[in-house]
Amino acid sequence: MTRWASILIAGSMWVAEGNLRATEVGLIKINGAIGPATASYISRAIDVAAARHDACLIIQLDTPGGLLDSTKDIVQKFYASPVPTVVYVSPSGASAGSAGVFITLAADVAAMAPNTSIGAAHPVSIGMGGDVEKPMT
Repeated sequence: MTRWASILIAGSMWVAEGNLRATEVGLIKINGAIGPATASYISRAIDVAAARHDACLIIQLDTPGGLLDSTKDIVQKFYASPVPTVVYVSPSGASAGSAGVFITLAADVAAMAPNTSIGAAHPVSIGMGGDVEKPMT
């Protein structure tokens, strides 16, 4: 009887192991200003992660900020995404400034490596008519 029990246990473990599948996650890295190319890159990455049935998409972020329209496009893509998004401000010393703050906050999960920073989440007018020297109130 113990011989049959051993065979049944071994067989059930083999069947269970065959049904297991490692969870896949997507990973992209953003290192620089946020612009139309960044928005397009993130959009494509979300589409690929969804097609692959990834558990989530991790976006490693280090940005001083960027364009408002591109930030809005990224945030809207996050909200419509069938795949959970994770923004990870990394590596050590990285920052998510300006547009990076809104992108990080729009993700399903926001995480930061040690010695990173996030902040200055206020739209700033730059160019003709914009006074960047004046303190914000």
